[in-house]
Amino acid sequence: MADAMRDRSPEPPRQERWDRRMETPLAVASVVFLAGYALRVLGHSSLPQAWLDLCLAVTLASWAVFVVDYAVRLRLSGLGPLRFLRTHLLDTVVVILPLLRPVRMVNIYNQIQRRHDKPQLGIYARVMVYSGLTVSLLGFAGALTVYRFERDAPGASILTFGDAVWWACATLATVGYGDVAPVTPIGRVTAAGLMACGLALLGAVTGSFSSWLIQAFTREDEKGEGTGDGKRPPGDSPGAS
Repeated sequence: MADAMRDRSPEPPRQERWDRRMETPLAVASVVFLAGYALRVLGHSSLPQAWLDLCLAVTLASWAVFVVDYAVRLRLSGLGPLRFLRTHLLDTVVVILPLLRPVRMVNIYNQIQRRHDKPQLGIYARVMVYSGLTVSLLGFAGALTVYRFERDAPGASILTFGDAVWWACATLATVGYGDVAPVTPIGRVTAAGLMACGLALLGAVTGSFSSWLIQAFTREDEKGEGTGDGKRPPGDSPGAS
């Protein structure tokens, strides 16, 4: 009977099957993109030109994977381009802006967590984990981008990758020491994006941690006020002698 019911159950929609099929390729493409981009930026003066060209080819190939996936999902959705763009804003931004492509790995991590009937982590822990992953990926990618365009710019103060990492950390933390700052247009656009992401992610982590602390203290107070199973014994009332 159970086998017959499974046989009659409808198959998953084509878009859902495609999404499942593309989980691993997109995760691999995200890692490959970040690795190829990092090697090309950091090894610009030490690697042979052939290796730099290979890194560029690998980076473009990983970008092509995102473009193909986006085009297929658009076709399978049956929606118009504008409506699909509104309902899949993150995917659209990831395809257009190379800086945000590594963030796609956070979405893959979220899908892995939800493969079970119940997520393995609580809601507050998941928010903090996702925010931490996003901050790390954005910070590293932002540092690479700024270092690439600032290292040879006239009057630049970000001359090494260490300077770029320090600047990215200060920007994401919304501290802004001002000892190093981008001077190129692309560097300043990257800075604006990191500032906005830093504010949003820090707010998410702080709010989730505060909510978790409030719930933990509330549970402890309820346990301290209860007796036994939490019910007052019959006939026992405040003020009874």
